[in-house]
Amino acid sequence: ACIVPLDAYYRDLSALTLEERVRCNFDEPAAFDWPLLETHLDALARGQAIEMPAYDFAIHTRKPESVRVAPRRYIIVEGLLALWSEKLRAISTLRMYVDLDPSRCLSRREQRDVAERGRSVESVRKQFAQTVAPMAERYVAPTKRYADLIIRGDAPLRQSLHEVLERLNASPSTSSF
Repeated sequence: ACIVPLDAYYRDLSALTLEERVRCNFDEPAAFDWPLLETHLDALARGQAIEMPAYDFAIHTRKPESVRVAPRRYIIVEGLLALWSEKLRAISTLRMYVDLDPSRCLSRREQRDVAERGRSVESVRKQFAQTVAPMAERYVAPTKRYADLIIRGDAPLRQSLHEVLERLNASPSTSSF
């Protein structure tokens, strides 16, 4: 499978100052470059490799380099708003939603963003309170109804993987998304 993280498709904000970029809401659908993502998913589905944007989370803009992604039998689009796009839902053969308590979401986000994205704990907490939690309630939670499979985010990984594989094996049409 190839994994396409929605976070790689934040709109290019390099024309803005860092101060302006810091004030942007990265947790609403308008933050993403949906046309580019859709073009890339179409290419992968046709068996073509893509040059996926690389995003610098510390300065909130795309990096000059990209990441080459080769097509695979399964294409996994992961991200909080992956079920928000009607077009993505329409082309997906298996839609999953990971359900997790907001306090656990914050804890995991702190660990990831500090270790992998060069952020401070304070900036992560501030962003979570100001935009992540409200936008999750507004945009992410309602997409749960579109899921074919709801995974408990606090379940053991092996159990969740078993549920996913069971669903994939039961579906004859899971050749791409």
